[in-house]
Amino acid sequence: MKKIEIYTKSTCPYCVKAKALFDKKKKTFVEYEITGNDTRRITMIQRANGAQTVPQIFIKGLSIGGCDELYHLEKTGYLDIMLSR
Repeated sequence: MKKIEIYTKSTCPYCVKAKALFDKKKKTFVEYEITGNDTRRITMIQRANGAQTVPQIFIKGLSIGGCDELYHLEKTGYLDIMLSR
């Protein structure tokens, strides 16, 4: 299982912001571009319990939601805890 996975679209500013946070923390991630890829999009929706917006972020297989949820985890300090386990 990959530690950090992000489903993105190339034109999404929230995707850029989420990836920038992981870059700032020097954390590698696997990016799944879903623009024009219905198979990946369907997989994302299934994994994210029906969520259809991007980004959809998974840490160690756990869906954490999108960019807002990611930055909330960062603000509370829980993101570092999740990434260190």
